[in-house]
Amino acid sequence: MSMKKFVTFVIILTLIIGAVGFFYYHRNLYSKETMKLEILGPDSVNMGDEVEYIVKYKNNGNVKLKDVQLIFEYPDHSLVDNNGPLRVQKDLPDIYPGEEKSLHFRCKLFGKEGEAKEAKAYLSYRLNGLKARFESDTTFTTQIKFVPITFEIDTSSRTESGREVNLSINYFSNIDYPLFDIGIRINYPNGFQYTGSNPSALDKTNWNISSINKANGGRIKIKGILTGNVGDQKVFRAQLGVWQNGEFVVLKEATKSIEIIEPTLYISQEVNNSSQYNASLGDILHYKIFFKNIGQKPFEKLFLVVRLKGKLFDFQTIRSDLGQCEPGDNSVIWDWRQVPALRFLDIGQEGSVEFWIKLKKDWPYHNESDKNLSLIDSVTFPSQIQSEFVTKINSHLGVSQKGYIDDEVFGSEGPLPPKVGEKSLFTIIWRTNNSYNQVNNVKVKATLPANVELTGKILPESSVFTFDSKSRQIVWDVGNLSPGEGINEPVQVAFQVALTPTETQKGKTPILISIATVSGEDQWTGELLFSTSSAITTKLDKNSNNIGVVK
Repeated sequence: MSMKKFVTFVIILTLIIGAVGFFYYHRNLYSKETMKLEILGPDSVNMGDEVEYIVKYKNNGNVKLKDVQLIFEYPDHSLVDNNGPLRVQKDLPDIYPGEEKSLHFRCKLFGKEGEAKEAKAYLSYRLNGLKARFESDTTFTTQIKFVPITFEIDTSSRTESGREVNLSINYFSNIDYPLFDIGIRINYPNGFQYTGSNPSALDKTNWNISSINKANGGRIKIKGILTGNVGDQKVFRAQLGVWQNGEFVVLKEATKSIEIIEPTLYISQEVNNSSQYNASLGDILHYKIFFKNIGQKPFEKLFLVVRLKGKLFDFQTIRSDLGQCEPGDNSVIWDWRQVPALRFLDIGQEGSVEFWIKLKKDWPYHNESDKNLSLIDSVTFPSQIQSEFVTKINSHLGVSQKGYIDDEVFGSEGPLPPKVGEKSLFTIIWRTNNSYNQVNNVKVKATLPANVELTGKILPESSVFTFDSKSRQIVWDVGNLSPGEGINEPVQVAFQVALTPTETQKGKTPILISIATVSGEDQWTGELLFSTSSAITTKLDKNSNNIGVVK
């Protein structure tokens, strides 16, 4: 290569490198620090709340920016006013050095609790004197911290294989505006055979609901046969969402597990005519002990002894027609002289003896020693055989409901005495408590009269609280209660109702809410427990004769 060509090559290479360097210089010159672009907004919101995003931009450089274009992308599944698009493009005027401006974008966010929603902004422009376009971008994330919708699956937690199970999908909205195009779907476990639902399903697993207003909800009842092996946990999974442009946007999810259990059978003892009796405080227990010779030779001159253990026994009340016992003693003895079957028990022959004893009426929960209480009776044939039987004690599940006006919770007010056609606000407080055993799936239920409505005020706000607008039944899903829970520290929910008396109620004290019933599954005994509290009328002050009478 000649010297002249070499010099020409070097000059061309230098120009190319200079052009590239000039390009990257200006590109770096208008980096994110120079062309400042940011999105301001809330870090977290409740689902359905209106969110305002502020897009701010500032030219920190010394060159005017031309042909400016901004693109803003709302988070997925946002609801924009007038059903606007989720991607907005705006042409902006030139941005002079040092100039700062902002734009505002509003929407409502939809999604699940804990879901992160990301907004994006892109700003493209040309530097004055250059044809190349440059772009800055930024994002902002908002988390949905709470979805004010209650959604749950209500069913028993245990069943035998091959039995019919009944499920209820309960839903309740406390969002400030109606929701439309609601979808509910459920995924059944293996071994579940769908037999029907009310309302009917689209395809056994899907339901469409046109709308849900604030402080309203409903219930879907499902029936089916569940089969499986003993110990299997059968999990039902349901979702509630809204349909947007043909896409199902999940707002709430719920799961419920049912355990397959083996039937219990007792063949040598009955308490109160039951082979699986679970006792409660104050019960009179009638024990019947059966004995059968399953051996190959007869028995003669037998003695049978029953010894009782348990702090809930009232041993002063023990008695037996043929057995020997003394008040205050914890044992009963039968011998062959009084009981013919004990005198001679042939092969395959069966006999029985019986006695009665009362349980104490009251035993307050004190501490851990009062968990999972039992009664034990040890049945002994001296020198032959001994068996021990356990009778479990049900927990005591309590409920109370009280009504208030002008209270400290919501400050409920209105004309009192109530007046025909005028709205009066009342606060209802439910409290529940549990004594000895773990009780799961605790629910409090009551019904509102036709002219009493929920206002949507509920405390705590996170309470699992539903209302079926058709049956007008309120359900508070307390969840699980530990032994002693609610005795010292109340477990409660407060909610506000509005009464508008009718002409027919004039001169009367109308019912605000029906009898409240609490139910729960005793995890120690397996029993479904119930307790009730009286209905509440407008006569809140029992010492006044007319303060609650409708005028």
